[in-house]
Amino acid sequence: MSTIKKYSFDFYQAIGKLFYAIASADKNVEEEEYHKFKDIVKKEWVLLDNFGPKDVYQIKIVFDWLNKNKKLNPEKWFKDFLIYKNNNEKLFTNNIKTLILKTVNAIAYSFSSINKSELIMIAKLNLEFKKQIQKNEK
Repeated sequence: MSTIKKYSFDFYQAIGKLFYAIASADKNVEEEEYHKFKDIVKKEWVLLDNFGPKDVYQIKIVFDWLNKNKKLNPEKWFKDFLIYKNNNEKLFTNNIKTLILKTVNAIAYSFSSINKSELIMIAKLNLEFKKQIQKNEK
């Protein structure tokens, strides 16, 4: 019997904040970044086990709300994501982490390639995921 993980609104909110943090790392969300975010979330996140259109929509709602209200504080949203991840590491399977990294890289490269702020955040995210792997191996 397989265990089905049930993701909460907090999970989707954390993911939406992370994606917004990357898109707004330079204190501006370009149209290309927004479209890339929507495209990859719609096409790829819905393919994950236990995810459906309603789940993916929750990620988009958080991103859209932050963007609409010009909540340009990428460091805060990134930190919020890390706090959530560190408190809920079991939810972040290899598939989820791989898709997160694919998504943030796609967002970052969508407009004039990756900038320094985005590169730093993505490097920190990679390190966080590697720390989680090392913890699990001990």
